[in-house]
Amino acid sequence: MATELLSPLLPQRCRGLSVAAAAPLLLLLAVVTFSCSPVAPRAPELVELTLLAGAREKGAVCLDGSPPGYHLQRGFGSGAHNWLVYLQGGGWCNTTESCSERKMTEFGSSKLMEAVEFTGILSNRHQENPDFHNWNIVVIRYCDGASFAGDAEGEDQDGTKLFFRGLRIWEAVVDELMAKGMDTAKQALLTGCSAGSLAALLHCDNFRERFPQDVSIKCLSDAGFFIDEKDLSGERSLRTLINAIVHLQNVREALPKGCLANKDPTECFFPAELIKSINTPTFILNSDYDSWQIRNALAPNGSYPGQAWSSCKADIRNCSSTQMDILHGFRKKLVSELKVAEDKRDWGLFIDSCFTHCQSPFRISWISRISPRLGNKTIAEAVGDWYFGRREEVKYIDCKYPCNPTCSSHLPTA
Repeated sequence: MATELLSPLLPQRCRGLSVAAAAPLLLLLAVVTFSCSPVAPRAPELVELTLLAGAREKGAVCLDGSPPGYHLQRGFGSGAHNWLVYLQGGGWCNTTESCSERKMTEFGSSKLMEAVEFTGILSNRHQENPDFHNWNIVVIRYCDGASFAGDAEGEDQDGTKLFFRGLRIWEAVVDELMAKGMDTAKQALLTGCSAGSLAALLHCDNFRERFPQDVSIKCLSDAGFFIDEKDLSGERSLRTLINAIVHLQNVREALPKGCLANKDPTECFFPAELIKSINTPTFILNSDYDSWQIRNALAPNGSYPGQAWSSCKADIRNCSSTQMDILHGFRKKLVSELKVAEDKRDWGLFIDSCFTHCQSPFRISWISRISPRLGNKTIAEAVGDWYFGRREEVKYIDCKYPCNPTCSSHLPTA
């Protein structure tokens, strides 16, 4: 079966809501453009695409063999020597068929990438991004389909090559950024959303190792805490998908060696195992009713014996008491798997109970009058408190839905 899962990704010019085309047999996920927030004051400036120099010689290419790209917005003032690196999300492809289709999109070819708008944690406006607005901000585009982790080749249905080079893209783009001034960074933050958030976890310690020990390096995972849970039919559909990605794209080299010594590579790709081996201070931002996982991993089909799920998946407010019991069970497992992070002294948590997915790159959820709040803090405030040590501990885990009145129906969902 061809499977390609797409999730909220990067902003483009505001066109209302657009829909990303996925492989034919599975999921179409709405892509919310950053600049379409109902509370956005004005459209941000476009940040142009930069293509990686010498990409083909380095073997660091997108699925179709085109050079990967990134967007760099230079820092200024007190942030001129600080860097925020954001890894774009956008699902995965796990078969030759789905990767062949993906290479015909901006998630597999830089030929289709355009300039983008930076909002939320990427914004250069103080009001929208008080702690990081004047940093050098980079968005690395996602065009490999395996969370910047694979290193292999395949053959397209038409006989041409498919390049699974996410790991090389990661290494080559970061090398180029180091040559453009990131090597002298005073502070840096590696982050991403969804599949890009998983990549930030995979590469967190590698990113740390590129800098002197006296440089403050931390990581932020937004909506990347995917859990290995049975779906409503009793199958582990997400594990099946991840297993296919791991083997098709050969992601083994990007996985923690300690985990691989004791566990299967597929298990090591899940965050519950990844976080056990990460030594760099990390902040986990996630909904414990993650809309993408509920729609695509817990209840991938519209209906099950005795229960229709389409309406519930579309809006958590439509869920029956029986369905909510199941969602509470999902929450319980996710929170239990976060215990490792909760016990790490220099880590941070913001686990809200909003029905949403990817919150840092959207102004409406990052910092606005209707942003989710825990401990009376917006996500932007909590992340800033953690990164800069303004509070001794920043670890918030919300109560069960629908307890939090700051959860808005306007928040982005997958």
